[in-house]
Amino acid sequence: MAEADPRLNPAALTLADAARLLSGAGGQRISVEMLEADVAAGAPTNADGTLNLVGYAAWLVKEAASGAD
Repeated sequence: MAEADPRLNPAALTLADAARLLSGAGGQRISVEMLEADVAAGAPTNADGTLNLVGYAAWLVKEAASGAD
């Protein structure tokens, strides 16, 4: 079996990869379930269901500015 490519594409992260990356970078545990809840609340995803980290960050800023929880 071929080994997976260890590089991550910030424009197309699986929710599991995004949770792991955000948890490591932010000092707070981010779960896949938290990301799934954001997606259900309207966070943008790519057509294949992956997350664009920049688009997600922009969505979070927009939500925070509008006072949404």
